[in-house]
Amino acid sequence: MKSHKELNVWKNAMELAANIYQLTSNYPKNEVFGISSQMRRAAVSIPSNIAEGSARGSRKEYIRFLYIAAGSASELETQLELSIRTKMAERIQIEKLQEKTTTILKMLRALIRSLKATSNQQPTTNH
Repeated sequence: MKSHKELNVWKNAMELAANIYQLTSNYPKNEVFGISSQMRRAAVSIPSNIAEGSARGSRKEYIRFLYIAAGSASELETQLELSIRTKMAERIQIEKLQEKTTTILKMLRALIRSLKATSNQQPTTNH
């Protein structure tokens, strides 16, 4: 298996996490322990779980951690939507991050499907 650092989904998730830190640095100070903190934790959780899963050594564990990463991405989608509704940031700024998050979710699902498909393949025997 590839190192997590070689995976485009990990690279994109790292970029998204950095973007979330930049975005939330402009949120109101009274949100430091509220939505800002939640968004940062969710964003950091995505690449972190990809990395941890790839280091586990078993395909089953890797898939489990990818599901956790996908859960964090879904959580972040919700928090980004709340940021729009509460007008904590410009809509256009949030929408770009929503697009990145959706792309990462699609990439995670594709990676999960691929790992599941290769784990379901039976070894072939030559007769």
